Amino acid sequence: MRQSNRLNTLLALFASFAATPPAIAMTVVHTEKSLYRNIVVYEEDGQRCLSFSRRNRTARQSCQFLDHPDQFYFAYTKMMMGALYLNPNPRKILVIGLGGGVLPTALAKMFPDAKIDIVEIDPAVVKVARQFFGFNPNQRVQVFEEDGRVFVKRAGQSGRRYDLILLDAFDHEYIPEHLLTQEFLFEVKTLLTTDGVLAANTFSSSRLYHHESTTYQAVFGSFYNLRVKLKNRIILIKMDGLPTLDAIHRNAASVEEKLKPLGFGGDWLMPLFSTERDWDPNARVLTDQYSPSNLLNALF
Repeated sequence: MRQSNRLNTLLALFASFAATPPAIAMTVVHTEKSLYRNIVVYEEDGQRCLSFSRRNRTARQSCQFLDHPDQFYFAYTKMMMGALYLNPNPRKILVIGLGGGVLPTALAKMFPDAKIDIVEIDPAVVKVARQFFGFNPNQRVQVFEEDGRVFVKRAGQSGRRYDLILLDAFDHEYIPEHLLTQEFLFEVKTLLTTDGVLAANTFSSSRLYHHESTTYQAVFGSFYNLRVKLKNRIILIKMDGLPTLDAIHRNAASVEEKLKPLGFGGDWLMPLFSTERDWDPNARVLTDQYSPSNLLNALF
């Protein structure tokens, strides 16, 4: 009897192992060490991804479905498109931080008459985006290979203005600290048109969340705070004041067809809009003299 029970147990264990799908192998497509980072492009589970760290593949800057490259993979890129609910027809767009070029590529298709400037400090990232992620700069989609803060300062001095600015610059750990400060955000503010919109990609899973929130509030006032799960948070700001949720619903309807090729729409995005202040209002504002992001970005 005991032998029969033992045999049945072994057979059940074997069946459970057999039913478990094998681990999907990762294929490294490209590796490169640039002046700024280790760049890895790999394919896994039907996706092609860009990482800035060989040691931590979860720190992915961009991912693309191999069979449906136009569809967005990351929730944060979908949330960044929430900026279009505040201004559904931007004519001049600035993107700071390229990655695989997912955001500017989508915006160029959605708004064929728009002028898009992209700032990326690393020429190797621009090359990889073109070679492996279908990024295709042209006369109206231009790349400036320089530090984002330097570009912003010079653009302000020359009088450039944008209807939409997307802040999406990351290294292998987080946003570079000089792009987190109150001084930088004031410089960004000068580049926005009177009804311009700013979208900033940040995280919500660290102590830095509270400091970033008070810093953006100190510069811009109220903002829409879009969050999913425990990590991604998108800040949305409009220079002439936040539109009401009714106005956002109307704008959402006007861009719904443009979002469909990206694999999502208002049903997913609208419920994320919130102005709730879920941070410590006494958190110290980040400045050029106080921006210890390496300490504050440690996960709880």
